[in-house]
Amino acid sequence: MIIDELRKVSIFENLQESDLELLCSFSTLKTYEEGEILFYEREMPTSLILLIHGTLKLYKTNPKGNEIILHKFYPTALVAEMPVLESIPYPASAQFESNGSVIKIDFDKFKREFLSNPNVAFNFFKSLSQKIKALENVIALNIVLDSTSRVAKYICENEHALTMKHSQLAQYLDMTPETLSRIFKKLVTLELIKKSSQTYTITNIEGLKVLFD
Repeated sequence: MIIDELRKVSIFENLQESDLELLCSFSTLKTYEEGEILFYEREMPTSLILLIHGTLKLYKTNPKGNEIILHKFYPTALVAEMPVLESIPYPASAQFESNGSVIKIDFDKFKREFLSNPNVAFNFFKSLSQKIKALENVIALNIVLDSTSRVAKYICENEHALTMKHSQLAQYLDMTPETLSRIFKKLVTLELIKKSSQTYTITNIEGLKVLFD
């Protein structure tokens, strides 16, 4: 049930049962299959989106037709709050990388009924600030740092990175799989990471940090 999912979300953790029931009255649950699009770039938002199951990637397509992954969302997370708050088109597209589901909340009703609640408003804007931090990381990864530094920073800050396929990680870091493989070999040679079977582990996190700090 939607209300059971809403109870698990930190932004709503202090709501009374009557408030949760009200919120549930203008919320809908929708499921998606792997590869389905949640929304497209330039589409106008109408709902506040809460990811409750699955993995979602936010991406843009460059002039060459290549995807540039801006962020990945994992449960439980609010998705693209700024466009709905500002009534502007989505700046990027979102696609499921696995089967998943979201709760869509009518934003006009949510704003009227809940943004005057200090706890809800604080957690809502805290989520917005986290998105700004994520954008700063994207800028650092794709503009400021060189390829080796980008890889070092990402694997230090994202524990799932070393379990990703090289093709997926390379796509996220906007480089070819061949370039990524060369960088991983360099990091192994420098004894910053270690390869065992088909996985890697970090052996010298401070040494990795030197590459991007």
